[in-house]
Amino acid sequence: MTRAFLAALLGISLCLTAAGVDAPSLFVPGLALTVLGVAAPLWVVLASMGASVERDEGPGTIQEEQPYPLRLRAKTGLLPAPGGELREPLLRAPIPMMGRRARRVRVEVRFERRGHRSLEPAELILRDPLGLAERVVGSGPGHEVLVLPRIEPVLEAGGGERRFTGAASAARLAGAAESEIDGLKPHSEGAPASRIHWPAVARTGEMIERRLVPESDDRPLVVLDARASGREDALDMAVRAAGSLALHLARSGGAALLLAGDRRANEVDEDLRSWPALHARLAVIGPTARAPSLPRGRRKALFWVTADAGARRPASLDRAATTARYLVVPGTLDGRAARFTVAGCSGYELGRSARRMAA
Repeated sequence: MTRAFLAALLGISLCLTAAGVDAPSLFVPGLALTVLGVAAPLWVVLASMGASVERDEGPGTIQEEQPYPLRLRAKTGLLPAPGGELREPLLRAPIPMMGRRARRVRVEVRFERRGHRSLEPAELILRDPLGLAERVVGSGPGHEVLVLPRIEPVLEAGGGERRFTGAASAARLAGAAESEIDGLKPHSEGAPASRIHWPAVARTGEMIERRLVPESDDRPLVVLDARASGREDALDMAVRAAGSLALHLARSGGAALLLAGDRRANEVDEDLRSWPALHARLAVIGPTARAPSLPRGRRKALFWVTADAGARRPASLDRAATTARYLVVPGTLDGRAARFTVAGCSGYELGRSARRMAA
């Protein structure tokens, strides 16, 4: 309102000057400025009396690139808006309000990256066309949105859009026999003859059989290595790949997901009861300085998802007791043939562990 007051003051001064020096020509601009200085703020005040702006809150969580619904309702008070605009921080440009008593806006916005987003409140700005007076009506407090990492399909490398789907495909990824060899042991009476390890029998002269891993240890493990020193979006790609792999494998029989700072892997059953909480944790994971520590125990398959392809792999990865091991990195590795791709990352099968080779 300061500009309107100064305009009215200037108009009064011109009128007084015109009367003092007998210059009738100054009365016209003087009266015009005085009227503008009084009428502009009065119009803005009347338009703002009872004015409001409302924004319907969308969901508290949304995946990357999914449409986030946004609905705005703005209305003026006793008079239509002399000018001004409706400002929504999520929109690229404000919406003009001149001469309008109400506006309804329905749009969809998309968030490109995961993480917490604080949405600032929308504002209805009422002002006269000359900018002499202005009032701002807010929509209340802001809104928090958690943007979850995008879940993408697991595709066969070189197979175009051919997906790994169903339990059979998960078994192929997981290396997939019903049970696997975990060394040798003395033959137990009544054990099937198919378990006898004949080369060991020939060397020792004793009945030796293969020790098998029970089926209860068959859930594959996905590990997220959040060390990131390369491209800025590499960690986001690794997070999407880890989440997509864990969900794909869980739907086909169950899986486990190990995140930074965890001592134990998080089991994800086929019913996916634990998945929403893990998905939310993936949304806020930041870069770490150390690689995660692998838990003890055997897994059918191990997927090591790293944000930095050049980072040194921990020795525990090479010693891991597992049938199949995969290194998943953003982009591709020169001279290597990928087994599958997911979320912009490529999965490469590693050699068997030293323990497995010895067995």
